[in-house]
Amino acid sequence: MRIVVLTKPVPDPAVGTERLGPDGRIVRSGATAVINGNDEYALEAALKLAEAHGGDVTLLAMAPESAPETLRKGLAMGAHRAVHVTDPALAGSCALSTTRVLAAALRTQAYDLILAGVDTSDGTGGVVAAGVATLLGLPYLSYAARIEPDPTAGRVRVRRLSPVGYDELEAPMPALIGCTQVLGEPRYPSLKGIMAARSKEIAALSLADLDLDEPVGGDVATSRLLASEPPAARGQTQVIREPAADAARAIVGFLESRRIV
Repeated sequence: MRIVVLTKPVPDPAVGTERLGPDGRIVRSGATAVINGNDEYALEAALKLAEAHGGDVTLLAMAPESAPETLRKGLAMGAHRAVHVTDPALAGSCALSTTRVLAAALRTQAYDLILAGVDTSDGTGGVVAAGVATLLGLPYLSYAARIEPDPTAGRVRVRRLSPVGYDELEAPMPALIGCTQVLGEPRYPSLKGIMAARSKEIAALSLADLDLDEPVGGDVATSRLLASEPPAARGQTQVIREPAADAARAIVGFLESRRIV
């Protein structure tokens, strides 16, 4: 079974040094980059499926030139190869351009399943995976908490999280699946995996290598950040230390004073 995992290098949220440039774009140069957290969960699910059913896992990223350093972690976790789409014209791409480029890149690959995280920590839009499925004419199974492919029958079943529990979805393969963290904690790369990652292929593609009928990139972005401001300063806190009955009355009084109850 051939699985492609959509993977995005993002500024490390744990470092907390993300900032916006004068153009409203995230400043990526000099920032510590990691694989987007939700994409790591998708990769873990892909690796488990490949181990259970046989096959290989390919990472696909649209990212700056420095991305291979970040993608090596995914290869160290167990992915077999990576495809890196990079081009100076792609800087500042909107979700629509990203969707078009990833769909075009996937047309150059063979796959039975495409897995993606539900969103990214730097954009949080959560629309690219659905857009890619639409452009490729694939079934889109979102918010997966369990993935059960049947390669022999050419079908896949997904347990999808819903506000009231779970939905059971089934679709023919190939299909694109949006993955949640319920699928399981990503593994840590082993020393053997880290050493093996050094020799694994990272194929580079530019816009010239893709069959794109429409312009893409920052110059044709359909959305732009117009303004931003920091959140309001945290207000003064009130700590209640009275016994339970008195504390309850104090809390109710506090809420009433703000017309919350």
